Amino acid sequence: MKWQGRERSSNIEDRRSRGSTPGGGLGGGFGGGFPPIGGRRIPTGRAAGGGVGIVAVIVIFGVLWMLGVNPIDVLTNGGAGTSSPGTSQWAPPASNASEDQLAEFVGVVVKDTEDLWGEVFRQNNASYTPPKVVLFTGRTQSGCGVADANSGPFYCPDDQKVYIDLSFYEQLRRQFGAPGDFAQAYVIAHEIGHHVQNLTGVLPEFNRLRGSMSQAEQNAYSVRVELQADCYAGVWANFARQQNYLEQGDVEEAINAANAIGDDTLTRGQVTERNFTHGSSEQRKRWLKRGMSTGDVGQCDTFAGAI
Repeated sequence: MKWQGRERSSNIEDRRSRGSTPGGGLGGGFGGGFPPIGGRRIPTGRAAGGGVGIVAVIVIFGVLWMLGVNPIDVLTNGGAGTSSPGTSQWAPPASNASEDQLAEFVGVVVKDTEDLWGEVFRQNNASYTPPKVVLFTGRTQSGCGVADANSGPFYCPDDQKVYIDLSFYEQLRRQFGAPGDFAQAYVIAHEIGHHVQNLTGVLPEFNRLRGSMSQAEQNAYSVRVELQADCYAGVWANFARQQNYLEQGDVEEAINAANAIGDDTLTRGQVTERNFTHGSSEQRKRWLKRGMSTGDVGQCDTFAGAI
């Protein structure tokens, strides 16, 4: 991906040298959808007779299954911390030039998402308020609880911030077999997609209704939420391609990452589909590709029909 020398976002909160730090307290967001433009609007995920949204925090990867933890149980408790019995203590790595360069890369990608979603919201007669992206090492405090290395990158609706421990990207390369800067960018764009869902009312609605849902229903709606964020990441990838930011192999890197983090692949088939919370590898690739090929947020309505 062509990113060196480009403008970085001013909404990066770097806590890497500060240790555990309190999260912010931003709140609010739009309660409903946007007016249609050309017969289309940003999908809000609201179906007839009900609605969807999200729990207090959304983690992009199903790595919790590998730790013997049900992700929905963690998420509905309203905390981001994922430490569990038997999990070894994690030692924060020393800051290095490579990590500093990665932090710069994150800033560039976040700026790209701000440009994209700012324009999409303007087209829908609304204003886009970008999230803060918090970079931390080891552990920090979020508006949704303690974030640590086991959390994976996640978005917290309560303070409207994305949390990333940069060491995760090494795990993405080694453990998940998904190397490349565009795979890393896909992770960021996916989490920003959750922020868009928060602003459009998808996440607040799910959080409001989840108490009346069974566990299976929560899982099923969580999958639809995650797949929409994948599609939104694909819309961003389409935008990046139009701006001539992509290099040969970038698209394949993102698709490979989506494949690597499907619930069926992560759990090696040990978890039944009714317990999926993020979607199968095939589903994640398909919705990412839909966003990539169309560049149309109106094509990202994962709440209408089969997925």
